[in-house]
Amino acid sequence: MKEGDGMNKTIGILAHVDAGKTTFSEQLLYHTKSIKQRGRVDHKGAYLDSHEIERARGITIFADQGMFKYNESTYYLIDTPGHIDFSPEMERAIQVMDYAIVIVSAVEGVEGFTETVWQLLQKHSVPVFFFINKTDREGADITRVLDGIRLNLSEDVCEISTSFSDGKMKNDLIEFIAERDELLFETYMESGYDKDLWLHSFVSMIKEGEIFPCCSGSALQDIGVIAFLEKLDQLTETAYTDNVDFAGKVYKIRYDNDGNRVTFLKALQGTLKVREIISYGNGENRTSEKVTQLRVYNGEKYQIVDHVQAGELFAVIGLSRAVVGDGIGEVVEWASHELIPALKSKVVFDSSYHVKDVLRCFNILDAEEPSLRVHWDEKFQEIYIQVMGIIQLEVLEQLVRERFQLEVSFEEPKILYKETVDSAVNGYGHFEPLKHYAEVHLKIEPAERNSGTAFENVCHTNDLSVGNQNLVCHHLFEREHHGILTGSAFTDVKITLLTGRAHNKHTSGGDFREATYRALRQGLEKANNVLLEPYYDFKIKVDLDYIGRVLSDIQQAHGSFAPPETVEGKVTVTGRVPVATFMNYNAMFTSFTHGKGILNLKFGGYDRCHNEEVVIQKISYNKDTDPEYTSASIFCAKGSGYKVPWDQAEEEMHAL
Repeated sequence: MKEGDGMNKTIGILAHVDAGKTTFSEQLLYHTKSIKQRGRVDHKGAYLDSHEIERARGITIFADQGMFKYNESTYYLIDTPGHIDFSPEMERAIQVMDYAIVIVSAVEGVEGFTETVWQLLQKHSVPVFFFINKTDREGADITRVLDGIRLNLSEDVCEISTSFSDGKMKNDLIEFIAERDELLFETYMESGYDKDLWLHSFVSMIKEGEIFPCCSGSALQDIGVIAFLEKLDQLTETAYTDNVDFAGKVYKIRYDNDGNRVTFLKALQGTLKVREIISYGNGENRTSEKVTQLRVYNGEKYQIVDHVQAGELFAVIGLSRAVVGDGIGEVVEWASHELIPALKSKVVFDSSYHVKDVLRCFNILDAEEPSLRVHWDEKFQEIYIQVMGIIQLEVLEQLVRERFQLEVSFEEPKILYKETVDSAVNGYGHFEPLKHYAEVHLKIEPAERNSGTAFENVCHTNDLSVGNQNLVCHHLFEREHHGILTGSAFTDVKITLLTGRAHNKHTSGGDFREATYRALRQGLEKANNVLLEPYYDFKIKVDLDYIGRVLSDIQQAHGSFAPPETVEGKVTVTGRVPVATFMNYNAMFTSFTHGKGILNLKFGGYDRCHNEEVVIQKISYNKDTDPEYTSASIFCAKGSGYKVPWDQAEEEMHAL
């Protein structure tokens, strides 16, 4: 956009599945002449559900974007998935939104996933508008839904369908705004309402997340949508700076039909021109590449442009290694994700396929959906992925078939366990076959739950050079290390490099990897190891008649809960429960509450496994046959190396 053309605004459409957000998005694009005709999800013709899988299932799977102009502003619209299995895609899109529109059904009201969406928007400080949809349907009740929003989400919601138009406000809205600003309230009491002052304050309070406007209508019947857009346009503002160095954020990776890697970005500041060289990534992974093409997408179609400016959503060709979350130009902070897969599944395919061909296809999918965390098991020549649920696996089967012409299936998903320690130990590793030499001493101690791995270095340079100290740190973080109970990822620890030894002549590449891994493993052999499993944080709301059944189910699932709260005949209970025992509870819950209860499950991190012994026995991991690790050390005597078991190695360490 050129100077004076108005604002660039990125708006996201979010909702529980089937609330009508794609239909709502289509109406916005149609009324602004961005598309010539409106598609319908139920007729499998939605413009933004451009993938055949989306049309066949009638749900949004990919966060596709449209673009339209209205008055003086350019809007970039992101239609996000509404199903929990595809929610990581939704969460990534949230981080580039200027404003969000949350669609709530006038019949069903606030549902479980609506609350998840709301919590994420609050976490990422995205201002919110509500649109109560499907007001034409039997059973629609706008007042009841507004009450539900105020009770479950925020009391600071104001209905503006009839109280705000063309910058003018009715008394109820004037007072609503004044009550939330002390200076405004004093002005109101002393001199009354001032249109310009109130409008300016309203816009500011919306942007700061202090007020959440709400309209209503029917997207399918085209009722209230254009009126909502008029209000949205008047009540939103963005301020991006062009005359500074370019900075952007990668929020999506795709591959087009020609096999090009397409990197989608939000321009946060400055201007980017085609053929410019830009840097991206973090730390050691930072790199520079030339932009060979710039695209602005509207659905599947795109326009090639020669430059983009701050506030725009666009795509770049030419970045071969950029990943979701990378900062372009200036380093941009990318918030941690809340929606993390707790399940893993093995990819099953016919032996006639070359395994590396299948792996290549899944690595492409992994770039597009980073939460898959594709893992290649070299020993067993197997591919594993992490997933949110069964529906995601069904979609992946179809996706692989259509895009890569491969027939694959997946084993039943299993819980993704982790391991840690609950007491401090020192681990020692020595690697000294003939003409090699390295020794590493590590302290391993428990850290705060869900904190990952931290590193401290107290090694003196008299004992080990800075370069070799850095090598130890690098090897600790170059991969996800295994615990010794189940071979699951080792986490929630602080590892301190105490000391080490090297040889001027014989220490060579890889020696410190061997010594570091052995020190880590030797420490785990002595530690009290703990198995961790993923938990849900849940919020359940049901009629009073059902609360006894719900509490009983939670207890049987080894969950815990706070004292239930009762408001107007509805009971709300919150707590934590293992994913393993609750992952299939939704269908049962919907059945016995006849679809009238609210079940909100959010990934709540990892904690001690409720049935550790059973899981360890079932997985049957043999720590002594893991090809990637050994706890034994190798020493050298009389020109040849010899192995020393972990429980005898300390006696021979050179630095002790």
